[in-house]
Amino acid sequence: MTKRASSASPPPSSSMASIQYAYELLKNPSWKKNYDIFGIDEHLDVLEKAKEQFLGRSFSTIDLPLLDSSSPGTEDHDLNVITTKDFEPLFQDAKPLLIQLFSSGSKRCFQFSDAWKRIASLLDGIANTASVELEELQLVAYLAEKKPTGQLFFRNGIPSLVAFPSGCKTAECLVRYDGELTVDALTDWFATTILGLPRIFYHSKESLGPKFLATVGPHKVKVILFSRTGERASPSVRQAAKDYWSDASFAFVLWREEESSFWFNTFEVETAPAIVFLKDPGVKPIVYHGAVNNSLFSSIMEQNKKLELPQLRSTTSMELGCDPRGYSRAGHDTSTWYCAILAGRHGPELNKMRETIRRVQETLSRDTESSAVDSSIEPASVALKSKRLTFSWLDGEAEKRYCFFYLNYETSYDTCGPRRDLTDVPRLFIVRYKRNASEEIAKPEKKHKTIWDTLQEQDLDPASQLVAKYNGTDDILEYSFHGLTNFLVMGLTNVWSVKLKIQKWISQIISDGDSRDLPHYRTRTPDLVTEDSKPIWSRGAQSLPSTSTVKQGVRGLITKIYDQTGDPRIGPMMLLGALLSFGTIWLRRSQPTLRANQTESNQSESNQPEAFEPSQPGSTDETKARRRLRARKASNERPPPSITDEEPKDAVQMTFSDSDSD
Repeated sequence: MTKRASSASPPPSSSMASIQYAYELLKNPSWKKNYDIFGIDEHLDVLEKAKEQFLGRSFSTIDLPLLDSSSPGTEDHDLNVITTKDFEPLFQDAKPLLIQLFSSGSKRCFQFSDAWKRIASLLDGIANTASVELEELQLVAYLAEKKPTGQLFFRNGIPSLVAFPSGCKTAECLVRYDGELTVDALTDWFATTILGLPRIFYHSKESLGPKFLATVGPHKVKVILFSRTGERASPSVRQAAKDYWSDASFAFVLWREEESSFWFNTFEVETAPAIVFLKDPGVKPIVYHGAVNNSLFSSIMEQNKKLELPQLRSTTSMELGCDPRGYSRAGHDTSTWYCAILAGRHGPELNKMRETIRRVQETLSRDTESSAVDSSIEPASVALKSKRLTFSWLDGEAEKRYCFFYLNYETSYDTCGPRRDLTDVPRLFIVRYKRNASEEIAKPEKKHKTIWDTLQEQDLDPASQLVAKYNGTDDILEYSFHGLTNFLVMGLTNVWSVKLKIQKWISQIISDGDSRDLPHYRTRTPDLVTEDSKPIWSRGAQSLPSTSTVKQGVRGLITKIYDQTGDPRIGPMMLLGALLSFGTIWLRRSQPTLRANQTESNQSESNQPEAFEPSQPGSTDETKARRRLRARKASNERPPPSITDEEPKDAVQMTFSDSDSD
């Protein structure tokens, strides 16, 4: 009776829970399809929890159903769902592509839908985004991972995210995301790995000055972004840092209420989020408060990407119209134009003079907009308005050849070249460019006496140059190519007087240059120092190895090895390999025994001439030993018999007549 009762007892609650779980899972069409085709089961935690909770208890105490089969309602979210026919048009432009593979019946996908919408908005304008439902089997089969047996699966479940870098249109270059499903982690991965964008670091109030402001070049605008959350820079900000790398540098600051007074006194920042632009020395910071979207941020960057007084460099000389090989900013038809250049070494003196020249430029710009214009500065105002006059500054230490070319006298060492002492004197000069259109169209043929004359004419700049240098007085200078006097502004204390004198001096130079018949002097100007075309991080994520790409490659190799271990064909293949290996080892070990037996048999038959020694592959020593054995056998053998070696039976010995036998 005891055995019969025990056999009829109901199964434990854990087994019943597994049966109930399988029934509810397979009853849902979406869950069943995901499990049958892709092996997806995202409710296992519910089963394990039920087993632990009702361990040893009756099945009747379990609350049913175990699974909540109500639809999460992902159709209410704008996920930009595409089908197979919509897939190819996504590659028409050069933007990279980020795709989410999801299931409408998955609660995990429903929980991620809000984060996906945020990610799509952050990537708007930078990359294309789309979502693919698992019902699109043809497209999902192209994007999903495949086991060695050909079965489709998702290693980390759903949603699964894949990316196509720029220029990639096949699954061979597809990159899969295997990190956390958060906005910050996913956008950072996409911006770094797929887009190859630079990172923007956070700074405290102690490190902002020495590690950012002091290290950024004086020709760049400093962009400081204040954040309350401390999240990483958005892809649009990182894209701007890449696009404007030659004009601006970026930094982040985490906003703290206890430091609000410090930031207000320093940059006039009242709250976060905020964006601060620091331009020329002495210029008031430009502050934008509030959150901005991608389009607004791009517009703000375009407005503030340049300094008020730009630096003359190899990348800006043509744009500024300060290059004798180029043209005026007013257009190619303009024959005469001017460039006012302030040269000096970095330091307080140059910063003060940059501020002075910037104020001169602002004054001339305001005068062009007003109705009453001072006649003494009218030529400069009109030239600035018509873009025939440009103001810029030159780094005399970095551009020493270019600086000495225009300031060619003894005191130029205080302005050009490396710093030799504590004396730094910035100097102002203006260059008049003039191009002769008729001379460029039809050049008269000249007979050159020497080859040097031919090469010299070919190297001449197309625009002639005349240089005038300001000496800080009211005297108007005569034009010369290398100038006559120097410029010592540091002795002038009245800023307003300095501004007025510079404005009048520039106006007089322009008036003389436009009206007087000045000599047409052409020469060869030294080239400006060439900056790096692009920083190392802007060459693309796929072209340079990094820590993340190396880790990704190693992880992919380990994953492939792990996948191969689950192949059912690997067992027979390994068994076959083991049998072949053992067979090879047995053959190699049995060969020396055969050779030893063969050598003994050869030695025992050494006296038999008809002995045959088969050739066996062996080492060189064995070959030499066989040769010596053959030679020894040949010396011991007798020569073959002939007719003179044996006497016939009926042979008779002949006697000779002259024999001495008697």
